[in-house]
Amino acid sequence: MIEFREAKREDCRQIAELYRLSSDGLADYIWTKLAMPGEDILDVGERCYERENSVFSYKNCSIVEVDGVIAGMMVAFPIVSGERAADEKVNEDPVLAPYSRLEEENSYYICGVALFTEYRDKGLGHQFMALAKQQAMLRKLNKLSLVVFENNLNAIRIYKDLGYKEIKREKIVEHPMINHTGHAILMIKTLYKSIDK
Repeated sequence: MIEFREAKREDCRQIAELYRLSSDGLADYIWTKLAMPGEDILDVGERCYERENSVFSYKNCSIVEVDGVIAGMMVAFPIVSGERAADEKVNEDPVLAPYSRLEEENSYYICGVALFTEYRDKGLGHQFMALAKQQAMLRKLNKLSLVVFENNLNAIRIYKDLGYKEIKREKIVEHPMINHTGHAILMIKTLYKSIDK
């Protein structure tokens, strides 16, 4: 049985594990900056997702369970004009700056989707993308946004098939923890035409 549900505080350890998979090194980079001396990287991630006053909170996560076992998660939240990014001290970091410049205001941002290996290629990722669309519509946001690395060709193909279009790209600041070079790409999907005059 497949069940999609809102995340709970007790899911934070697995959310952190899955977000590490989806971020291709960015989570490790950020969490290393936030770690206390000797703190394990996953403990940092779990601690971050336990917060309720941050966009990187379990409250912005959705979980999929297969037969009662967590199979994957999605982190997604609105980016509203002037509200974003005050919640981490690392926002001024030059390695992270390109991703901040790719934020699309007044969009519902799909920050990360990840599935544990054994649950991939079963359509669950597509179901998460459909769930994000529902969540955006409930919030009266007519755009979905996401950032993808340019050499992640499979993901780009999937997003294009789902109606996402490349809007702009930023050069990645290379770092040993980040698994990509080249560019990060902002992709947008417009959900409906605005009727405002």
